[in-house]
Amino acid sequence: MLTPSIFGMDRLFDDFGEVFDFEPEFRRHASVMKKISSDVKELDNGYEIDMELPGFAKEDVKAELNDGYLTISAEHKDTNDEKDKKGKYIRKERYYGKCQRSFYVGEHVTEEDVKAKFENGILQLFVPKKETKPEVEEKKYIAIE
Repeated sequence: MLTPSIFGMDRLFDDFGEVFDFEPEFRRHASVMKKISSDVKELDNGYEIDMELPGFAKEDVKAELNDGYLTISAEHKDTNDEKDKKGKYIRKERYYGKCQRSFYVGEHVTEEDVKAKFENGILQLFVPKKETKPEVEEKKYIAIE
């Protein structure tokens, strides 16, 4: 049935796909369009963060450290063109996905401190614990005459 309901929008194209024998491209990449799943583990000397980024290549992923926030973003563009023998389009699809996640790691952590590795769709980060030293307040005296 092609009638959408507010509770079943994800099933809107099910019958369409059965008739034309393909799954819409956006349905295959639906998990990428959600938030980035992350696991954060506390270690003695820092934090280990594992982020799932299925469908993204290493070149699609960016890590930025700004004002104490570690921001991971991933952006992916894909085009799928298929033509028949006469050059008429049978199907033409485009996909664009972008996701982003931020963690506060502290203002004392630098880019050199953070270690990152991307393998098999998993981004692994290590952020060391840095002790924040309270600034010593300088005492100012008033001269007495």
